[in-house]
Amino acid sequence: MGILHYGSPSTEFPIDDRALAHLELVILAKLRRQESVAFAVVDDVTGRRQAMWISPAADVRFEYEGPMPEINRLWLQELVETANSPGGLKIVPEPSLPTA
Repeated sequence: MGILHYGSPSTEFPIDDRALAHLELVILAKLRRQESVAFAVVDDVTGRRQAMWISPAADVRFEYEGPMPEINRLWLQELVETANSPGGLKIVPEPSLPTA
């Protein structure tokens, strides 16, 4: 289980390493372009939803338990689409990769 650290002092959001790796790529791409993004995360245990505004001025840090997982380009594209939507970035289910 990874952790998204947000703000200063930081608030910790536990997120599965695999999902966090994909979110990291989306969030850093937005920040690199000097864009902000709304991000909503739901606590799996309580069902509590929290939303945050991530801007280039925000302190964001990604912490992992293991190595960087293989990136699913389909999932990455779906996450980019949510990040660019009016509702903002949210974790959507990972699609299966097509088999050859």
